[in-house]
Parts: sequence; C-alpha cells; structure tokens
Amino acid sequence: MSHADPTEEASWLVCHTRPRCEKKLAALLAAENFEHYLPLTTSVRRYAQQTKKFTKPLFPGYVFARVINERKARIFQQDLIARALSVGDEAVFLRQLADVRTIVASGLELTVMPLLTKGRRVKILGGALHGLEGFVDDPANPRGVVLSVDVLRQGVLVRVPAEQLQLLP
Repeated sequence: MSHADPTEEASWLVCHTRPRCEKKLAALLAAENFEHYLPLTTSVRRYAQQTKKFTKPLFPGYVFARVINERKARIFQQDLIARALSVGDEAVFLRQLADVRTIVASGLELTVMPLLTKGRRVKILGGALHGLEGFVDDPANPRGVVLSVDVLRQGVLVRVPAEQLQLLP
C-alpha cells in the first residue's frame, strides 16, 4: 500500500473496475503513489495432477483508493474503472476498512455475503430455484425469500441460504 502526500486534498473512492482489472488498477494506483487497498484472499484449486494456489480479490470488481482531487483524472486514463463511488462517512468507511484488513490478515477462511435488508430484491443463484427472483422477508429473523404471485396478491416464502442470493438493483 502506498501513501499520498498528506498536505494535498484527497478523498476516498470505491473504484468499481472493469471485469478482472482489480490488480491492474492497484498497480496503477501504486505507480501514481495513491494510497489504496485491494483485499486479496488465497484460493486453492485442486486438479487431478496438481494443486494450484492463487490470490483473488475479496470483493471482485472493487478497489479502495484515496485519490488527490487534482489528480483524479489519472485513475481513469487506462480505462480500468467503470465508475468511482464517493465515500459518504469517511470515519465509518475507514473503520470498516481496518476491520477488513484485520480479517484478511487473520488467515481465516472468508466468505463474502450479501447484506440482506427487508424488502430487498434478490435473485436465487443456486439449487432447484436458480434464476427465480423475490424479496428478503426479514433479515433480523431470516426465514427465507418471498416469491411473489402478484395476480393472487400473495407470496410464497421459501428458505434459501444467503450465499445463494444475489442482490438486485
């Protein structure tokens, strides 16, 4: 991780990269001397003849960067970023980023889970219900996903593991 000059005005951005460009963007940020963080996890793949270890982004498609405002255009030059999102509450963001660093450094097995909120639209990505869309019923006491039958003004509640859910816009 590199650090920007603290005397210059800078802000944290969540950089949504183009597909498989996270490491390239991190290298660009390092070359430009911008403070940044790309949390990586180690993944092991076992094949018939061999085992391969590789690192992959914990949050695919995202790199966190503190960018000097006057030099912000530099991060867009190589067409690695789809969009850059501003950080709202920087103190909360930095605390959460520190937590992520601690978790990654622990070496424990990690899984990223969708943050489920009541009424959030989701798509089921696995099992017999793959591809169906519904709504989260109650994340505080999760019982599953409600699949709507609008014509009857009713829904069907079905249990689905959180890791099989994709958040929809």
